[in-house]
Amino acid sequence: MKGMTPPARLTVVAGPTAVGKGTVVAKLRDLHPEILVSVSATTRSPRPGEVDGRHYFFVTDEAFDELVATGQMLEWATVHGTHRYGTPRRPVEEALTQGRAVVLEIDLDGARQVRRAMPNAHLIFLAPPSWEELERRLIGRGTEDAQERARRLHTARTELAAEREFDDIVINDDVDKAASALARLMGLE
Repeated sequence: MKGMTPPARLTVVAGPTAVGKGTVVAKLRDLHPEILVSVSATTRSPRPGEVDGRHYFFVTDEAFDELVATGQMLEWATVHGTHRYGTPRRPVEEALTQGRAVVLEIDLDGARQVRRAMPNAHLIFLAPPSWEELERRLIGRGTEDAQERARRLHTARTELAAEREFDDIVINDDVDKAASALARLMGLE
């Protein structure tokens, strides 16, 4: 009905390392600036070009502990056995209450926590077109040393095996097509 705010739905986008989650979600945001893309908190250091508060909230281990202990995280996980990532709860809940669509770009463990906390969330798995392409993307971005790449690829095999836990699967063989597919699944197109 005209004048009615459509019900907001939380959409979770997850997938293996180097699948292009950030790139596809950034394209989705360009296409649909009305959505809120949640900014995660992390204990890892910024990569070149990343800005605190825009790409992530870069926090100390102690600050992250406090966020978890006080219930301020919707979900959180230790990723690749080294750093913690999590979604601050308040901005997500406020946007949903206002009727805005919200997208979380998170890892597999985080998606599972959101599924438990918010069973109506729409979980979308972003998959690579092939294992070889995933390896090529990880090596090509040049942000991890050989040991870290090996750790991430090991984790990626486990993550790929979990795709059946998701409501929908989008293959990222082209950023524009993948972003449009996400928008359609979210009811934005």
